[in-house]
Amino acid sequence: MKNTLKSTLIVLCGLFPLLSGCAEVEITGRKQFNIMPDSTMNSMSFQSYSEFISTHKLSTNTEQTQMVKRVGGRIQNAVESYCEKNGIMDQLEGYKWEFNLVEDPNVNAWCMPGGKVVVYTGILPIAQGEAGLAVVMGHEIAHAFAKHGAERMSQALLVELGGVALSTALKDKPELTKNLFMQSYGVGTTLGVLKYSRTHEKEADHLGMVFMAMARYNPQEALAFWQRMSEQKKGAQPLEFLSTHPADETRIQNLKDLLPDAMQYYKKQ
Repeated sequence: MKNTLKSTLIVLCGLFPLLSGCAEVEITGRKQFNIMPDSTMNSMSFQSYSEFISTHKLSTNTEQTQMVKRVGGRIQNAVESYCEKNGIMDQLEGYKWEFNLVEDPNVNAWCMPGGKVVVYTGILPIAQGEAGLAVVMGHEIAHAFAKHGAERMSQALLVELGGVALSTALKDKPELTKNLFMQSYGVGTTLGVLKYSRTHEKEADHLGMVFMAMARYNPQEALAFWQRMSEQKKGAQPLEFLSTHPADETRIQNLKDLLPDAMQYYKKQ
């Protein structure tokens, strides 16, 4: 099934680039299949995010909360600056940035479409300060910026509905499209278990390092952070964050390979 889907997407992107919804991810240049309008993704995102916030306790630690908002704001400015300089501000149309810290011991963080970012208190000891937190938030924001969730949902729609037009699917099968959104983002009782492919993870590492560099955080901290995460992985209890963000030797080597590019952005700041 995976090989068939991959072949189908290649054909669609190769033969019908304008009609199939093929696009190019900024910075990496990777081609992706995406037929989901930003407005649709943002609408579903904002609803899910609102439900999550209403049922979870926000941190009462003022210092930590302000750190999350400060780091998030700097990365937001970096993303917006990149888009403005490259004439692609439309990429952020409909964004309503928000950064929150929730009281939860799980080692986790996520960003929904439209800039809705949540950090769990359980990841702060591993972040060990602003630079480490910038690695986490840059990585998660990169997933949203690169529209990885929309890409996953587009692929799921292709498999489930074949050639049915998106407008028809949204109109006639609202429950199906909502369920596909929830599956793409791992939305459940806890939310935030976003399961991305290795390709998406590597791309988010790349973009995340660039964005943190543009926000004046040293991207070398990404290596130290993921090494700490790798050490945590050796513990007795599995980490939710690592179930979808594997910190292994391959990933760390990839980060080393990506570091020179990110450092170029850092030196310009």
